[in-house]
Amino acid sequence: QPKSKAAFGSVGRRIPYRILHIINQHGESLGNMHRADALRLMDQHGLKLVLLCENVEPPVYRLMTGQQIHEEQLKRAEKKKASPKPGMVQKELSFSSAIAKNDLETKTKQIAQWIEKKHHVKVTIRQAK
Repeated sequence: QPKSKAAFGSVGRRIPYRILHIINQHGESLGNMHRADALRLMDQHGLKLVLLCENVEPPVYRLMTGQQIHEEQLKRAEKKKASPKPGMVQKELSFSSAIAKNDLETKTKQIAQWIEKKHHVKVTIRQAK
């Protein structure tokens, strides 16, 4: 994948499209405008143009402050950390609180093996009647 997609999108003056759909820093749509008009607007308000969606016609750009860009990058990083990684196996084990001692030992050994194999383990304990 290109580097521009790995990060937050293109930020700044390099815009390959002639006509853009612009959203201001408060989330309100300013409509479609020419690239030169968008750059002029960006300079007047001291903001940066950030690509939000390029799969539509015209591509959507948003005017953002440096602080807004930083916060958005942090949100995306947190979301990426929270999502399970491809190839990561999650094992789930569920048992009752009235489990027999030898069954508990067996399940504990199974959990230890999964952890050694670097699997994520989720244990659920149900309350016995």
